[in-house]
Amino acid sequence: MSVQSYFKALSEEVAMCYGIASSARAKGFDPDTKVEVHLARDMAERVEGLVGSVAPQIVGSGMTARIKELEKQYGEQDWRVALVIAAEVAKQSFCKFADEREAMEVGIRVGFAYHTVGVVAAPLEGFIELAIKQRRDGKAYLAAKYAGPVRGAGGTAAAVSVVIADYVGRQMGYAQYDPDDKETERMITELTDYHERVTNLQYKPSDDEIRYLVQHLPVEVDGDPTEQREVSNYKDLPRVATNRIRGGVCLVVSMIALKAPKLRTNMLSWGKDMGMDWSWLTDFEKIQKKAKAGKSAGKGGMLPDFTYIADLPAGRPVLGYPLRAGGFRLRYGRSRLSGFSAVGIHPATLQVLNDFIAVGTQLKTERPGKAASVTPCDSIEGPVVRLQDGSVLHLQDEAEAKRVAASVTDILFLGDMLISYGDFFDRGHPLIPAGYCEEWWFAELKGKAKQGDGLQAVAKALSCEERELRALGATIKNLDFNVSLALAASRWLGVLHPRMTHWWKLLDEPAWKALLEGLRKAKDAKEAINNEFSDIIVPYGSAFKAACEKARLPHKVQLNEFVIFSGADAAALRLLFLSPKGVLLDAQSLAQDPLAALSHTVQVRDKTGTFIGARMGRPEKAKMRRMTGSPHGLFPVGKEGGKMRSLQASLEKGAVTADFRAYLRDDGSASFFPGDGKPAMWCNTCGKVVLESCNLGCDLATHYRSSVPITEHFKQSLERLGMSSFPDLIKGVRGTMNADHEVEHVMKSILRAKHKVYVNKDGTTRYDMTELPITHFTPKEVGTSVARLRELGYTEDMDGTSLEHETQVLDLLPQDVILPVNTDTADCADEVLINIAGFIDDLLERMYGLEPYYNIKTREDLVGHLVIGLAPHISAGIIGRIVGFSGTQGCLAHPLWHAAQRRDCDGDENCILLLLDGLINFSRKFLPDRRGSRTMDAPLVLTDILVPSEVDDMVHKLDIAGEYPLELWQKGLLLESPKKVKVAQLGDFLGTDRQYIGMRYTNTVTSVNAGVLCSSYKTLPSMEDKLKGQMGLAEKLWSVEASDVARLVIDKHFMKDIIGNLRQFSMQKFRCVDCNEKYRRPPLAGKCKCGGKLLFTVTEGTVIKYLIPSISLAQKYNLPPYSQQRLEIVRERVESMFGRSRDKQEALGRWFG
Repeated sequence: MSVQSYFKALSEEVAMCYGIASSARAKGFDPDTKVEVHLARDMAERVEGLVGSVAPQIVGSGMTARIKELEKQYGEQDWRVALVIAAEVAKQSFCKFADEREAMEVGIRVGFAYHTVGVVAAPLEGFIELAIKQRRDGKAYLAAKYAGPVRGAGGTAAAVSVVIADYVGRQMGYAQYDPDDKETERMITELTDYHERVTNLQYKPSDDEIRYLVQHLPVEVDGDPTEQREVSNYKDLPRVATNRIRGGVCLVVSMIALKAPKLRTNMLSWGKDMGMDWSWLTDFEKIQKKAKAGKSAGKGGMLPDFTYIADLPAGRPVLGYPLRAGGFRLRYGRSRLSGFSAVGIHPATLQVLNDFIAVGTQLKTERPGKAASVTPCDSIEGPVVRLQDGSVLHLQDEAEAKRVAASVTDILFLGDMLISYGDFFDRGHPLIPAGYCEEWWFAELKGKAKQGDGLQAVAKALSCEERELRALGATIKNLDFNVSLALAASRWLGVLHPRMTHWWKLLDEPAWKALLEGLRKAKDAKEAINNEFSDIIVPYGSAFKAACEKARLPHKVQLNEFVIFSGADAAALRLLFLSPKGVLLDAQSLAQDPLAALSHTVQVRDKTGTFIGARMGRPEKAKMRRMTGSPHGLFPVGKEGGKMRSLQASLEKGAVTADFRAYLRDDGSASFFPGDGKPAMWCNTCGKVVLESCNLGCDLATHYRSSVPITEHFKQSLERLGMSSFPDLIKGVRGTMNADHEVEHVMKSILRAKHKVYVNKDGTTRYDMTELPITHFTPKEVGTSVARLRELGYTEDMDGTSLEHETQVLDLLPQDVILPVNTDTADCADEVLINIAGFIDDLLERMYGLEPYYNIKTREDLVGHLVIGLAPHISAGIIGRIVGFSGTQGCLAHPLWHAAQRRDCDGDENCILLLLDGLINFSRKFLPDRRGSRTMDAPLVLTDILVPSEVDDMVHKLDIAGEYPLELWQKGLLLESPKKVKVAQLGDFLGTDRQYIGMRYTNTVTSVNAGVLCSSYKTLPSMEDKLKGQMGLAEKLWSVEASDVARLVIDKHFMKDIIGNLRQFSMQKFRCVDCNEKYRRPPLAGKCKCGGKLLFTVTEGTVIKYLIPSISLAQKYNLPPYSQQRLEIVRERVESMFGRSRDKQEALGRWFG
């Protein structure tokens, strides 16, 4: 099947589902008789649909056609398209608005929405208002007001929104912002307070940077308060409406500073042509560089970056300190599962980390980005570990790693971290030195071979097949490594193969002395020279063994008497140290320049490269989303529902007291269900429902509070559904949160309870997952038969060979998704979706009187059905097609599909919902009436066909080459920009078939299901177990300092919790056991009005739960006096409130005593 045929099939099925949903909606049981998910074919339509939800007059106004014209003029996703269309909307070229201010505000929203490809909610809820204010000279200027949801737009888009506001203001004749000194200092204070007292900014500009920015920004960055805390200084300013901290303002100003280089590049290239002068950014960059100057450089000119462990939570292990030897070693490359912010780690590494890191687990990283998701890759180096018997193994096989994991005492090296060129390119991070690896060595081999007659001639000279020579260009299992061929090829090239190279640069002079002395004592050393493939046996010596471990030189220890080297390691030692030239080596020359000294026969390269610090972030996730209380429907049960919010409890009481939307029946009586009357108004004065207006001219509302007799409605619903019995527990919501208090029909609650599915705030059922990339897959690993895949259009593998076998590697079509089925989770995707499909079929048949659609019985039946993909901060869904299931806990999908949701794979999560569930059950009228909930995480718009040029352009940097050029590693040694190396990227092929299929990767992966599939962080029952696991790994890892981890856990997590909970204990509310009523102060009677017992909401146990482990940690790891004294002060405060007991003292030894 061609890609176009694939898209045609998707469109046809989407159209069919829209037809079914429209028929269901027409029955009148929902808040609207039409499907509320707007279908958009391209980005222009998405922009119209998104902004049209708050400005309906732009829908059908001709704006989309104009956007397409501008794209032809400037190019797709060009900033100038956003500027021009914003100004034209502001000039009311397409439709009329109430006034000029509203027109400009909608124009800025349109431009902002275009820049965020029409999927993000930030243009609606991040940019909240445009205000017109007065300068001191009486002229008017614009103030763009922001709120917290602007974070979802991303840094560049948030900064560009200010550029759009400036352009609109200039076009409409407004003057520039004129801040005074106090307003400037207020901004400095506000950003500092937000960063230090609320949450860390991604980038905290210096005072000089903020001062210069505020003085030169042509529009004011304003906003509503987002925090209860007030700024610490510069309050009560006339033109600043609040003294409280404005989170949106802080985010936008910090992003302008962070993205200044990108803004400057664009504005200098075309800013003057657009009548805009942002040349002041050049001087700003000078101020920024001056603020960053004066720091001492680390290894190779790089600075160690401790940001990723600055806020270390308990229970999440640190895997490596910045640039610390033994951590993850940088390896350039992309597998079919990595790139787009995901990294590859050897499955054997996952096995020796006590299962803390699994496929899909987020890592907080030192560089090139802030975070990454873990995917398996078994064609890179695995870990080097020491076992209980003293043997040191280099694990390259997952099965072997599982076998020895329990006996690992030390982890000398974590293994490689595979990071794609595209990730360095996207972040603008300089290329950095990589450790010498097989791909680098093979690139050199090919380079030299090209100067002659090619690889085939080299293979002939070495008496081998070309495929055997190519096998040396990838990391493979130890047993499969051809030592003899590697030696011959190394001699031909003049560079030692990386498998036979070790970490010689880490040895100092004493270590070299010990190593040389030990090797001279090697048993039968003279004979070993002539037998280059025999083992080398050295008498055991502690100094010699320590030197071998420092060089990460694998060996076996026999009876604490001998150290034995085998295979490639023995061959390397024989070549470097036991040959006639090697005998002449001395420790002093080796310590001064080990690589030069060792290159006496063949050149020896640096194996270490750059080590990347990392720690565990969020664990992987795959489960059905549940609201508080896990309701089955959006029908209110009021207080009558009790603690469980149970509809059955309300039935026992006979009524439900809540707010309801007003509907009027034909007979003049009131109703609260759509379909049981016409939408009406409530007159509170007259106490009745009226259709449009009250005869007395009273104020009207769309809803009213009433005690509704639920029993009769429930019986009627059961009759309609044809059900004589109902589930034991049907859960509703306490009350509705939407503006008009629309309720969902109780029939849906009954059916969801029957099928064991739960409702989300918008009426749909969601399944949340960690996002993982995949560009290629095999039928075997996704559990889908070859025959079924051929029906879905997979007729050829990635090499063009007809699909016949389950092990063939296939190009993943761009909108196909692979869902998680992991037996360690409570909610497997297949079970959840089968239940949702059953609910939808029941809904169609019993409630709407239509034919069932899904008829799904097994997992295999789900393959080929459509879902909507949606990320938390966006308002536009993307169609996906289920193609199979994996054993992971991630949503494996094409990077383009993730980018269509404006997400990458650095630990982000998204969700899916069955297409018909979204089309039938979603209603915007159900969404809570509060900022951040009115449009975010809601499928207001749906894209059926993915257009690569219209998704987040970060994915355009994804490298899709089958191999990297030698130049890449060479430029890395010089810390050059990635732009100085040319590697094929997805963006190079936009508009061609290769933008969808035909991608290649540099490193192979045996199976997507390799490695650990469920993090032990999720399965360990208590914080005690998690903390012990964290500290146990810290003691094993040579790249981590255990005592510093203990200090960070106490300072950054435990201490904050203890002090915060102690404060909350004295400010807490009290809760009734029976009715759940909360009291700020308990009644004098000492019990609730209903007679129920009152409980603390913050207990003593909550306050002291981390005190004992903190003290125990401090004692075991001998923390600095300052930390211990802080703990002692906190303990005294706790004991002064709760008293001192023997149990608390005895519990100390239970942790780390």
